[in-house]
Amino acid sequence: MTFIQELAASDTLNVSGGDGGALFWFDLLLKGGIWLVPLIALWITAIYIFFERYRHINRASKTPFEFMDKIKNLVLAGDINGAKLLCSQTESPIAKMIEKGIHRIGSPLKTIEASIENVGKIEVYKLEKNLSMLATISGAAPMVGFLGTVTGMIQAFIAIAQEEGSVSPKLLSTGIYEAMITTALGLVVGIIAYLGYNYLVSRVQKAIHYMEYTSVDFIDLLQEPQ
Repeated sequence: MTFIQELAASDTLNVSGGDGGALFWFDLLLKGGIWLVPLIALWITAIYIFFERYRHINRASKTPFEFMDKIKNLVLAGDINGAKLLCSQTESPIAKMIEKGIHRIGSPLKTIEASIENVGKIEVYKLEKNLSMLATISGAAPMVGFLGTVTGMIQAFIAIAQEEGSVSPKLLSTGIYEAMITTALGLVVGIIAYLGYNYLVSRVQKAIHYMEYTSVDFIDLLQEPQ
């Protein structure tokens, strides 16, 4: 603990005479060792997956509010082709489900329900794509950070064992930096990936509930007296 305190005090003096805090933190990050490479890779992957999934889910959830009202009016008026055209012009999972149901009009209700359900499963799979990877990153990043902690402390103890005289904080700096920085960065990446994963899952669940509600509404429409 004394070594760490002396090392921190030495770094504080270096920062006060340096070019600024940003440069200090960048230099500090570079002292994290080889384990920074997989951690940064996991960080970039998590950020990419989050924003890519966010855009896709957000776009898929934007079904026009009046879409089902128009479908109801067209189906009740017997304009099946118009309903199909409206579905094909609307880019959303709900429109694809309803379009499949419209194509099956005239078949038994169970057949129509099964067709809509099959399309819904495909659309849900598209919404959930790569979310499992984000969950994996949220668990893997802290473990990679802890692995860096272990290797860093091993380096520190090796330095102690090889030193015959008194051990200076500078001698242990490499191992201590790697241990502390990889742990901190691993936890940061893991926490952000975990929060992003849970946020996206909540958005997907909301979209799924709306898809289920709309499919039930469409089936009820087909059972209305003509």
